[in-house]
Formats: sequence, C-alpha cells, structure tokens
Amino acid sequence: MLASVDGAIGPADQARIPVTDEGLLRGDGGFDALRLYGGRPCALAAHLERFARTCAGLRLTVDHETLKREIEAMLDAAGPVDGVLRFYATRGGRRLILIEPLPHRPAIARLATVRFAPNRVTDGLKTLSYAANMLALRLAQEQGYDDALLVTPHGRVLEGATSSFFWVREGVLRTPPLEDRIFESITRTLLIEHAGAVEEPTTLDTLQGAEEAFLASSVREVQPVAKIDDLQLAAAPGPVTLRAHAALREAIQRAL
Repeated sequence: MLASVDGAIGPADQARIPVTDEGLLRGDGGFDALRLYGGRPCALAAHLERFARTCAGLRLTVDHETLKREIEAMLDAAGPVDGVLRFYATRGGRRLILIEPLPHRPAIARLATVRFAPNRVTDGLKTLSYAANMLALRLAQEQGYDDALLVTPHGRVLEGATSSFFWVREGVLRTPPLEDRIFESITRTLLIEHAGAVEEPTTLDTLQGAEEAFLASSVREVQPVAKIDDLQLAAAPGPVTLRAHAALREAIQRAL
C-alpha cells in the first residue's frame, strides 16, 4: 500500500504526520475516496470538486492544484492496480494520499438498523469525523450482521454506515431523499440518472413492503441486501438490483 504525505511517496506504514495535527487529535479535516480500475480513477474530477466543497465548508485552506499533481504522481507510482484512492487534508496543513487494496465485503449483505442523528453543522461535508459511522458499523457487526442501516430516532431510514441505500417496491427503485440529510454520494447520483431511481421518504414501516434492496458506493458499486433486521427480502440480488448494477457499470465504463 502506497502513501503520499505532502508529495513524498513511500510505503504507507512508513508515512508520518505530527502528533500535534488536529486532523488526528480532533478529526478536523476532509477526505474523499474513489475506486481505481486498472489504475484509472473513476469520476476523479467529481470527487475533487466535492472535496473542494468539503474543505470550503470546513474553512480549511488547501492547495488543490498541488494535490491534483500529487494524485497524478501517486497513480503513476501505483501502476495499473484495482484498488481505492483516498485523499485527505488535515487542519495541520497536511495533504495525504493513499492507494490501498479493495476491501473484502460479502457478496450479499445483511443489515441491522442503528439509531442515528445526522450532524447538521457538517451536512453535506465528507469530514474525518467518522467515529459515529464506524461505531454504527461495529454495533451492527456485534449483532452478527454485515453492515448498518442508519435510521433516525423517529424511524426515517437514511443510508448505510459508508454507503447509500436503495430499495425496491412494486418494481420501482427508490432511495431516501437528500432532504433527510443523507450524504450526496456520486454513485447515488449516477444510479438516479442511469438506473431511474426515484427519491422517496422511507420509514421502517414502508420498508416492510420492500422486494429488494442494496447498498451503493464508489468502492463497492452495488451490494445486494438479503436481510434488514428480521425482514427477509424475497430476492438478493433481484432483477431491479441487477439492472441497476449493469447501468452503473455502463456509466463507469463511459467515465473511464
């Protein structure tokens, strides 16, 4: 696994930042991540634009042109790999880039719902403060599930711990709306555009009528869901899920 710290490339386990950096001490910083296909980044420009919005929202000063050049150097150093590109900016002024292997995930996921209240002050920002999401994931795994489905205390279904959530009723692909303060995922946008998904407020009650469901993100693409708490879905993957994944892959190939 490779890492770059302010342009210096080397093994990730040898990369260093000062322990006084508030990106480490307070989770004060921003990041983004995307998938590499044979060393080619998918939708890099869109991810860089979102990263710039995150930094602006955090009032975080970053030399974005230098970061772009450092990403290009990292891609050259890594070669034609299938993996994940992550880049970060910390309050201490550090630019970090990682290229790492694709994470192992089950082909079909089982989800446990976890009560979650979005942080309004960082709404729409992809920050380093991911402890709540990681805790939700661990709480689900402690119950024997693969991932978490975040649900508000009032029963509104939001998203996965690190992914968007889609579900199917009466053959229609649906996803919770941005107005519910979920993250505006680039993969989510692609699925709405190319797979015909519609935004619809989702509750635990309406989810009882789900025929299919899946999680989606840049890294995992589409991951079918077989179970949500005690709700066993009829098909995993079902026909709508398979069509959505095919549409997403076509959009990715065009982008590459």
